[in-house]
Order: sequence, then C-alpha cells, then structure tokens
Amino acid sequence: MGETTILKKTNMENDTAYLFGMHSVMEALDSNRKIEKILLKQGLDTPQFRDLLEKIQQKEIPFQFVPIEKLNNFTKGRHQGVIAIIPQLDYTDMEDLIESALSKSESPLVILLDGVSDVRNFGAIARSAECAGASGIILPAKGGAAVNADAVKTSAGALMRIPVSKVPNLRLAIYSLIERGFQIVAADEKSQKTIYDVDFKKATAIVMGSEDRGVSDSVLAIVDEKAKIPQLGKIGSLNVSVAASIIMFEAVRQKNV
Repeated sequence: MGETTILKKTNMENDTAYLFGMHSVMEALDSNRKIEKILLKQGLDTPQFRDLLEKIQQKEIPFQFVPIEKLNNFTKGRHQGVIAIIPQLDYTDMEDLIESALSKSESPLVILLDGVSDVRNFGAIARSAECAGASGIILPAKGGAAVNADAVKTSAGALMRIPVSKVPNLRLAIYSLIERGFQIVAADEKSQKTIYDVDFKKATAIVMGSEDRGVSDSVLAIVDEKAKIPQLGKIGSLNVSVAASIIMFEAVRQKNV
C-alpha cells in the first residue's frame, strides 16, 4: 500500500491541499472527504487502480488523465500515478464534536492534547485514537501540533477519519465537556492512582500533556481524575503517543469486559 501524504500549496488567496498515493486517495474516498478533482496518470491500469477508478466514478468526483510529468510537478514523492485536489483541511467545531460523540455512544472517549506539539506524536495518537474508537481529538490553537504531511503520514490515514477540533482555550473546552457529563482524566506520572483504578465505562476525556512538561498545572487543577501508568523499569517515562495508546486501550478493555 502507498503512503498517506498531504502537500499544501499556499497563495495569498487560498490554500489548496494535494493528497497523493493510491492508499491515501482511497482512504479519503472511504471517509467521504470532500475532493474537488483527481488527477490520474495516463495509461495506468492495475487491479488496485481499477478499484480506485470505480469508486471515483461511483462518487461522481471529477477526474482527469494527465501525463506523468504533470504529476511529477506536484511532488517528488511517490504519487503512484494518483493525486487528489482537496480543500484546505478543516477542523471540526468542538460543540459539534461533543454532540456527535454523545449521540453515538453512552460512554464516548475524547482525547485532549495539552501542548503536544510534535506532529509525529500527534499523528501516532490520532492513529491509536481511531483504532480505539475515540470520538475525536481536541487541542489548543496555540502550541498544538498542526495537521500537516508528517502528522497525516504518521496517522496512517486516521486523520482522514477522526474529527479534530482546535480551541482557543483548553480549560474552557474541559468545562464544556464537564457540563455535558464527561469525566476528565489527566495522565500524570506523579499520581498515586493508576489508570487501572479509573472507571472508563462512562463518558471520558483523556488529557495528555506535552512531551517535556506533561499536563499543565492549570489543567490538572480542574480535572476529575489524575492517573499514571505503572512502570517497572528505571527510565520512568514513556513517549506521549505510547502512553496515550496504553490509556486508550485500557478504556477499550474495560468497555469489553
């Protein structure tokens, strides 16, 4: 399978994003992402391409066969003969994210990122969140990782499927979640309570902190629970994306007991 990659080409009037690769474009089609047009290499004819073309036609998306030179002008990467032109990546409104989460499950899981700025960590967290059935990811507009090529690539297409909301103030987002019945659980390695002591069978928002400082004190002051991942080694800390995955799948385990 091809890699999932997004390129952004910006001018003063608008942003246009280009999605390239067989697997990438198929993921976008399967997730009903808005696509303006798809460029296909002239003479391309493989079983995977025929499946892709059939789906493009089913969804009535405009497409055009072009010389490979034109595709190469967009990217030096592996486009595999397929490039989709998509609108600028949009974030989901937080209230819409919460409403959708509650409408689909009695115990939805939402992930909040407090200062996670590394795009690869963000992408890896998004991948785990999608696999764990999380309803969305919320991160601050300032200091949060961007949805860019590296993040999308690391997420293996998950960022095409899971809603992401950027908010001006993470504390206000937490208050909104509390008002809607969510418990707020912060990952905190200094806590006496472990993640196995937390009841994840209710609507939950998990807060993961920045790579170097963890969850901020201002956020820790308003959460319902603080919990750590018990460890036996001497290093004493985990990569934030690994820690997030462990906590999310403890929630999955509890819901499936």
